[in-house]
Amino acid sequence: MENMTKLAVYCGASTGVSPEFEKATIELGKWMVAHNFELVYGGGKYGLMGTLAKTISDNKGKVYGIIPEVLYKRDIAFDRLTDLEVVADMSTRKKKMLQISDASLALPGGPGTLEEISQAFSWSRIGENPNPCILYNISNFYSPLEKMYDSMVKNGFLTSDDRQKLLFTSSLPEILSFMSSYTPPQVRKYSRKDAKK
Repeated sequence: MENMTKLAVYCGASTGVSPEFEKATIELGKWMVAHNFELVYGGGKYGLMGTLAKTISDNKGKVYGIIPEVLYKRDIAFDRLTDLEVVADMSTRKKKMLQISDASLALPGGPGTLEEISQAFSWSRIGENPNPCILYNISNFYSPLEKMYDSMVKNGFLTSDDRQKLLFTSSLPEILSFMSSYTPPQVRKYSRKDAKK
C-alpha cells in the first residue's frame, strides 16, 4: 500500500465522557501527519471530528471534508479545511468518502459512526470496498462490538476469514501494519443451502 495517502475517519460530533477519547484522537491526528496520511471525514468542527481536524490542520496536514447539504446549512463545518465538498445527502457522503479514501477507521462515536464503519466493512464483503476497515478501540470502547462480530462467526453468519479483515485495536503501529499487509476479502458467494425454496 505504498500509494495510500487518504484515511477516512468516522467519529463522534461530541467528545464523549472520558478524556481518553480526545487524547487518543489528538495522538491519531499527529500520527497521521507523521505518516503522510490525509484526513477524509464528515467536515464538522464539533466533538472528536473537530479535534481531529484541528490537530491535523495545526500540524500542517491536509483535511478533506465531505458534508451533506442539510448539515452544511447548520454552519457546523470546520473553517480550516483543505477542501470541502457539499453533497446532497448522507448516503452520497458515505459513498464518496469510501471512493476517495484508502482505508476506513472509526474512533469512538454514536450510531452514525457505527453505521458508517459497519457499511464500509459490509461493502468489502460484496466487492464494493477494497480497503481495510479498523475500529480504534480506545479504552475498550468497541470491545462489546468485537464480541458481537466473534458471535457472528460462532453462529455461522460471518466467516472466520472475513472476520480477520476487520481490525479492533488500540495500537497505532498495529493499525499501520494491518493496512500495509491488507488484502480484500474474497467476494461473498452463496450456496444452495442458503436459499429458501
